[in-house]
Amino acid sequence: MKVKLTVLMLLAVGAVFAQLSVGIRIGPPPPVRVVRVQPPSPGPDYTWIGGYWYPVSGHYRWHAGYWTRPAYAGAHWVAPHHDGERFYEGYWDGDRGRAAHDHKTDHDRRNRDFNHDHHDE
Repeated sequence: MKVKLTVLMLLAVGAVFAQLSVGIRIGPPPPVRVVRVQPPSPGPDYTWIGGYWYPVSGHYRWHAGYWTRPAYAGAHWVAPHHDGERFYEGYWDGDRGRAAHDHKTDHDRRNRDFNHDHHDE
């Protein structure tokens, strides 16, 4: 009886601490598109971000290259990549830490990103 009670207690404790992870694997993105002409910089404080694929609702969407201001002075862009197993979003990094890129700001001309007319070609 003690063995059954111990097993039940261990199962109950395991159920409380169990974690469930659900993910969708869509594989690596298509090859990066070749861009023959990079538009001129709109100013000295802009950085060119080359085009890249990013996942949206189970498929990849192309984000055309664009000029943008870094998230903060001194930040550098870490491009998104796929390591063969998982996709990693691009982000800004520097002495103030990591700053995520928000695709929603790409559509708002008042925000940092420049060259909106070529987004998601």
